[in-house]
Amino acid sequence: MVGGLSACNGKSDDKADGSTGGSSSSGGSGAQDPSKSPLDALKAAQTATDAKKSVKLDGTTKTTNGTQTTKGGVDWSDGTQMSVEATLPGSKTGKPMKMLYTKDAVYMNMGMSIGGKPWMKYSYDALAKQSGTGSLLKEALTTANPSGPIEWMTAASDLKVVGKEDVRGVQATHYRGTITTDVQAKKLSPQAQEAIKKQLAQSKVKSETLDIWIDSNNLLVKKQEKFGATNGEVYYTGYGTKVDMTPPPASQVMEHH
Repeated sequence: MVGGLSACNGKSDDKADGSTGGSSSSGGSGAQDPSKSPLDALKAAQTATDAKKSVKLDGTTKTTNGTQTTKGGVDWSDGTQMSVEATLPGSKTGKPMKMLYTKDAVYMNMGMSIGGKPWMKYSYDALAKQSGTGSLLKEALTTANPSGPIEWMTAASDLKVVGKEDVRGVQATHYRGTITTDVQAKKLSPQAQEAIKKQLAQSKVKSETLDIWIDSNNLLVKKQEKFGATNGEVYYTGYGTKVDMTPPPASQVMEHH
């Protein structure tokens, strides 16, 4: 796969450089090609990341209420779906809560059973009617796809390349920008605009600082977001790993209307 990609790079360079042997200068540098603008590099990363269709994630969100950790996997091969374990701030049991986001509902297992049924099922319609936690739960999916933050970054008016950094043993390029819901949103897909609007509306702030790290395979390996009193950090690994999205058996599920 990588060989194929660097071969393509070589060809396009040859054309640009005429007979100066451009292919040797590209040296398989791929994402690190200095002639590429940061915007071009981000667009390439968005495409490469989106094409992987699944990923494992490991995140921490700090808010005024405390710290939430989330671990699991996201699959966007057919709509965005997600299976995670989350430890919420102030959780009574201290046990992680299992959450399965399928196409039509969220299944939650708090580690205790109600009438012998450990899982609660909330349809997205039911969640939409709830304010607060319900809408937050539903919206977790709008920012779950890792190509999303890369797309957001293409709309930052102050986009800058911070430099090369080590992310858990992987060399990556660090980008930083400020994301707002105003004019720059025109470049973004409707989904991205919607996701940014919701995230900023919830925290009642006008902008957020976004940092993303892209590795040499053009894949997102880390994102960091700061908005209001919220500071979130997610690491992405194991692109292409299958995420088990099998819902629990109906006998173990209590449906919530």
